[in-house]
Amino acid sequence: MATTIDTPPAPAAAAAAGPPPGPPLPRWLQTLGFVVGGVRFLDAVRRRYGDVVTLGTTFDERFVMVFSPELVKQLFQGPPQQLHAGEANALLGPIVGHRSVLLLDGPEHLRHRRLMSPPFHGRAMLGWIETMRESTDAEIDGWPVGEPFSMHASMQTLTLRVIVRAVFGYERGPTADELSAALRAMVEPLGSRSGLMLAAALVRGRGRSGSAQRFEARKQVVDQLLHAEITRRRADPDLADHDDVFSTLLLAEDEHGERLTDGEVRDELLTLLLAGHETTATGLAWTFDLLLHEPRVMARAGEREDAYLNAVVKEALRIRPVIQGVGRVVRERPFELGGYEIPVGVEINPSIRTIHRRGDLFPEPARFLPERFLSDDAPDTYTWIPFGGGTRRCLGASFATIEMRAVLSRVLERCRLQAADPKQAKPQMRAITVAPKGGVLVIQTEPPAPAG
Repeated sequence: MATTIDTPPAPAAAAAAGPPPGPPLPRWLQTLGFVVGGVRFLDAVRRRYGDVVTLGTTFDERFVMVFSPELVKQLFQGPPQQLHAGEANALLGPIVGHRSVLLLDGPEHLRHRRLMSPPFHGRAMLGWIETMRESTDAEIDGWPVGEPFSMHASMQTLTLRVIVRAVFGYERGPTADELSAALRAMVEPLGSRSGLMLAAALVRGRGRSGSAQRFEARKQVVDQLLHAEITRRRADPDLADHDDVFSTLLLAEDEHGERLTDGEVRDELLTLLLAGHETTATGLAWTFDLLLHEPRVMARAGEREDAYLNAVVKEALRIRPVIQGVGRVVRERPFELGGYEIPVGVEINPSIRTIHRRGDLFPEPARFLPERFLSDDAPDTYTWIPFGGGTRRCLGASFATIEMRAVLSRVLERCRLQAADPKQAKPQMRAITVAPKGGVLVIQTEPPAPAG
């Protein structure tokens, strides 16, 4: 398939009115290229057709992929009224709700984003580091010694514990356990290999299958718990004394003095769960997989210096971005990009994985080299894009990187781990994430040091 695309080489694209070129392959064959070829398929497409290419799959008849930071910058800085990111996230609607900040566009998106932003800046986040450390200790204390266990599954438990405390505001106890079990039961099907098919069936209204009905039933349990808690908290005269995101959302007011509705609060809580639980857990699993197969980096990371651990996290998210792409749907009028006109209704997707592995942007792109993020010419915000960018950059990006660093530091402080498999895990597409196949099996070689 790559050979068909690579030959003959294309001349440099001149500025032209109309959509960009793309491979003249049937959509089913392009779908196979994505599924089987992955980054190699996209690299071949980029070499043949340039940095902006029209593609089509069985899931989307026509869309445009972007492969260069310059074009990503142009896209991220484009007018939000013309470029709808919320519309591009329609697949998430049945999961997080249609009033989620992820699915809104225009003034409504900006309103929700402003109301949600305060808890994810400054001292509020720093105050959660101790919660992250305590949650890590609780997870470490349950790890076996001398037997393989799944780091991905463990990180899912850990990050859910952090979300339940920092976002939902629950201390340890039966109520927190009930919510955690309901949330995990709802999210779990989306983490399977068939999760993408489940999400697609839900968004297309084909929710009659057994798996879709089970998902809806589990989601209803979560809804009941959250709405009951919303009612209870709205009646709490001491609500302003709480520091969790849930309480902050209930109190937040826009410039007109209006607050989010109960349904909007519920949707945003599920958004934060999805964005801050499954994605962070997957990022941590990939980070440990990379570290445990690179002794040089592991040795330096073991010194637990913040700047280097930050670089480790960034490099892990470069090599193994959890999200494949971030889309914008063109509305109002065609959008000019790279000398072409993208028609109204077409989605534009920067390819995070391809950009992160370009050798001209990241020398030796396959190597795990955290040092590249410590140099004076470290990658900029349009070259390293695991959290998207522009006005749609992930609200929880700082929270996620702080949590990953805190967990990493605590594990390295207390534990001695080794990979159970001499080979690194292979990527596997889930509903919204690219997760490590097999879960990253690791072995704790000796009992952990006591929590200090």
